[in-house]
Amino acid sequence: MTTVAEKYFPSLTQEQRRQFSLLPGLYRDWNEKINVISRKDIENFATNHLLHSLAIARLITFLPGTSVADVGTGGGLPGIPLAILFPGVKFTLVDSIAKKIKVAREIAEAASVGNVTAIAARSEDISGSHDFIVGRAVTEMSRFVKLTRHLLSPHSFNSLKNGWIVLKGGDLTGELEPFAAESRIVPLSRWFDEPYFETKKIVYLPR
Repeated sequence: MTTVAEKYFPSLTQEQRRQFSLLPGLYRDWNEKINVISRKDIENFATNHLLHSLAIARLITFLPGTSVADVGTGGGLPGIPLAILFPGVKFTLVDSIAKKIKVAREIAEAASVGNVTAIAARSEDISGSHDFIVGRAVTEMSRFVKLTRHLLSPHSFNSLKNGWIVLKGGDLTGELEPFAAESRIVPLSRWFDEPYFETKKIVYLPR
């Protein structure tokens, strides 16, 4: 695992390497109790889940003090890997399924990831002020934006204006048509050479 992360993020600290090295085993153990990742996919965790989550860090380097909400986090992806990479950033992990939030909390604690807060709730039922909303395999974009818009702060200070950064796959033409003028879509194959990323994309939509 660590070699996959270090391949694209060579300046990891020893502590970050240690934290990343713990994640595959932690997710494998928890996945046997509570299914948060496809059972057939758990052996590909390093590439298909960890590195996929870190793709957001190829689009933007969050500045210290940034607040990020990971909505629909499941067991903590992409939030936990990003929290390891950006220890000066506050991550709020949100999912409506309490048992998945339990997994995220336990994994964050076991890997000593102290800059995350995990909340079992629907996004429309919580409040907060965040610079970015991130997500992975989230619902259709128009719906996602509608359900989370109230969580975004209007005050931007990062290299990108505050907004949504989501990881998606397949043909997004129809889904993103309402946002065609302002959205930015980057194929992950531009950054990663593993075959898994050939159909994967990252979408950025400013607030």
